[in-house]
Amino acid sequence: MADRIRFYMDEHVDGAVTEGLRRRGVNVLTAQEARMHPADDDKHLALAVEQDRVVFTQDADFLRLHAAGVSHPGIVYAPQHTPVGYIIRGLMLIHDVLEPKDMLNHVEFL
Repeated sequence: MADRIRFYMDEHVDGAVTEGLRRRGVNVLTAQEARMHPADDDKHLALAVEQDRVVFTQDADFLRLHAAGVSHPGIVYAPQHTPVGYIIRGLMLIHDVLEPKDMLNHVEFL
């Protein structure tokens, strides 16, 4: 079986997203669980690199880090006010279709 994507939730992600993914069997780590609240975005990204987790965020600053050439295991971005159900469906699609290598230094927009 192929490797599965594991997610790291930025500190401002609605807990319902994390819960919805976990109910579907997805490996998720939140910033709060990692004791990374509060922390600078580059520190969040460093933890994601260390643990090989794709970052889910609604913070455009992560897109600036990507544009600056900072290496990462993947970023999934959704604008603020995106409905929780839409986010869960999008993340599940990414989880079910892609492998970690597909997300390396890649950004997916929901």
